[in-house]
Amino acid sequence: MGERIPKVTVVVPTYNERDNLPRLAGMLAALEVPDLHVLVVDDNSPDGTGEVADKLAADSPETFGVLHRTEKDGLGRAYVAGITRALEEGADIVIQMDADLSHPAEAIPRMVAELSTSDAGVVLGSRYVPGGSVAGEWPWHRRALSAWANLYVNTILRLRVKDATAGFKAWRAETLRKIDLSAIQSSGYAFQVEMNYRAVRCGTRIAEIPIRFDERTEGESKMSLGVQLESAVLPWKLLFGISNSR
Repeated sequence: MGERIPKVTVVVPTYNERDNLPRLAGMLAALEVPDLHVLVVDDNSPDGTGEVADKLAADSPETFGVLHRTEKDGLGRAYVAGITRALEEGADIVIQMDADLSHPAEAIPRMVAELSTSDAGVVLGSRYVPGGSVAGEWPWHRRALSAWANLYVNTILRLRVKDATAGFKAWRAETLRKIDLSAIQSSGYAFQVEMNYRAVRCGTRIAEIPIRFDERTEGESKMSLGVQLESAVLPWKLLFGISNSR
């Protein structure tokens, strides 16, 4: 990326996160990352999250932006909309980050540095590389489901990453353009796997850095049965080209 400071945009999808969003905004604003921007993508949250995001943008328009969507049609669709906007606004690096405080904001400088000093096209904040961990209060069934999901995905798609379902990522803009976001079909958490698969298919190297993944303390999980079913079916659809336009 040369000597020019890259524009870094953190894309944060929200739905009923009015308590968590201000805390996350404070953590991001405190980071020593030059030219850092935050784009909140709110899916018409009934709890007023969108209004909280608007106030953040009004108070610090040079840092915070808001994309309001009129319907809630899945995490994947929200990320596609937000990443597309970030690229249109000139982002060189795009961070995917959940609003529930499960992803450690302090890892972002390391993720940006890894992209800036290596040939990786995407960096995962990984729970399962040496040094990574999950919160001690994570129930056993969540741990088992996560471990099984990673084994399942890697067995089918051979992504060769330790945390194939990770949702905390830093992308080079050029990698995102190669993937062709308009072709992404996943709407739920399966989106994370589809993005990794398309990156690998494009010849992109995926790097992983260790993080501690924390359990949310406010609000409710969005992991529905439908989302889990989509996640189970998607690897087979990708393998046989059903949802892969490449």
